[in-house]
Amino acid sequence: MNERSSQKRLRPRKTPTQSRSEETVASIVEAAAQILETEGFDGFNTNAVAARAGVSIGSLYQYFPGKDALTVALIRRETQRFHEDAAVALTLRSAKAALEYLIGAAVRQQLQRPRLARLLDIEEGRPAVRGEVAKPELERMATDIIRRAIPRHAYPEVAAADLFAMVKGMVDAAGERGETDIEYLEYRVRAAVFGYLSKTRAR
Repeated sequence: MNERSSQKRLRPRKTPTQSRSEETVASIVEAAAQILETEGFDGFNTNAVAARAGVSIGSLYQYFPGKDALTVALIRRETQRFHEDAAVALTLRSAKAALEYLIGAAVRQQLQRPRLARLLDIEEGRPAVRGEVAKPELERMATDIIRRAIPRHAYPEVAAADLFAMVKGMVDAAGERGETDIEYLEYRVRAAVFGYLSKTRAR
């Protein structure tokens, strides 16, 4: 399969332009999320998604060429939701409060629908999907929030990269273990982040 045909398989066939069409697409994407949560990869197919969404398979195929395109759309939706939540940190005057909020947003994104988040993490690891769901804007925003919290750090770029990796690594690992306690995970990530900062702020 060449690159062009692979991209077509992963991308929506058309973009909804009317509110009714937008509602149909939203219901299809949410149905895909519910099927993944309840049935896993084995039960995830276009027929099951169409049935859960209450639309015909023909209506689904108007927008999505297959389940890979549904997966990409779902990852993009979850990424946008995280972006909107995390962006609240940019409105906070305290840099420490902003960093704490970013940590909370990352934890919520992973553990509010933990099985869905775990399965989407697996899908994001596929090379073809990864290229369609790159998150440079989200990563830049997170890095900006982190850097704002460490203005006097001896190596701010290194620290920002470390903290981004630390938060992502701890949250993803908790998801893989099936953790569900949002408050306890948030407490541990904050302890790791601010412990790191207290030890490395100056050299």
